Amino acid sequence: MNLRLLCAFFLSGACILPAAAAAEVLRPKVVVVAMFEAGADTGDRPGEFQFWVEREKLTRVLPFPQGYRDLRTNADGSVLGVVTGVGTAKSAATIMALGLDPRFDLSKSYWLVAGIAGIDPHDGSLGSAVWAEWLVDGDLGHEIDPREMPAGWTTGYLPLRKKKPYELPADRSEGEAYRLDPKLTEWAYQLTKDTVLADTEPMRKRRALYTGFPNAQQPPKVMKGDNLAAMTYWHGKILNQWANDWVKYFSDGTGNYVTTAMEDTGTMQSLTFLARAKRADVQRVFVLRTASNFDMQWPGGDAAESLSGEKLGPGYSAYLPSLEAAHRVGSRVVHEIVKNWSKYETTLPGR
Repeated sequence: MNLRLLCAFFLSGACILPAAAAAEVLRPKVVVVAMFEAGADTGDRPGEFQFWVEREKLTRVLPFPQGYRDLRTNADGSVLGVVTGVGTAKSAATIMALGLDPRFDLSKSYWLVAGIAGIDPHDGSLGSAVWAEWLVDGDLGHEIDPREMPAGWTTGYLPLRKKKPYELPADRSEGEAYRLDPKLTEWAYQLTKDTVLADTEPMRKRRALYTGFPNAQQPPKVMKGDNLAAMTYWHGKILNQWANDWVKYFSDGTGNYVTTAMEDTGTMQSLTFLARAKRADVQRVFVLRTASNFDMQWPGGDAAESLSGEKLGPGYSAYLPSLEAAHRVGSRVVHEIVKNWSKYETTLPGR
């Protein structure tokens, strides 16, 4: 007898179907967050998502019309991949849409943001992989043209509701900065710090221009450093100094600006709201940014020349190596968590 006939027999037609007949709810162990894909998910010139799709066998496509791009999972649903779109607005919208999607229970999922970035040559080199602890927003603020700013100001960009640059105390109440779990970040760094990263002749030629920047002239490595997220793709020596000062200000002097990207505070804003609704855990977030380019010109160069030589795609001297680094380093964290889920489901790494 089928379920409907059985229900009719016992309950005169009123029936609640068994749980097995209900829609499947996926409980991924890790959500991999990419920000852009250059073309198709597989088989062409890659963006941030393609290596994850191909190498982690994210073969199952899930329609996601409320987000930026369709989702993908592996066969058992343990790893879920999402592409947010470029910028904090798209990342916030996509992550919120994912977090509220009834097909998923993400309350215990770990989130790995893995994407490319510009890097401060004072701190690191092309192709390096950088685990962040502080994520600072570069958009929330007031601005006047620096040609009209008072004498003695170093910038015309002011924190929101402040009357002068870097006025204390710093206020993070509107999402100006987020601090990831320090023990989780340290655990990821320790797990991956010995990862060998690709080095190429174009990378060596580019970093050789940065005389007087010893860290920029080193081969790529895994390191720790903080991230500035801004919708405006900025570039140059003066804005590099602003980025360092801005991150230091909003981290109460404890953070060190190393990478610049465009999405991570948007992602964290949505995860923060989702955590209030018990649909995510902000203690389970990793941010890994890999250096596709330097964020400023070399000594003797100018900002416009440097920027024009670092356009997306072939112009990035470390474009493909940085994509490779994001997967090579990030996948070690993913595999460790999935393999040892019986432990990490309830106990955060690094404890």
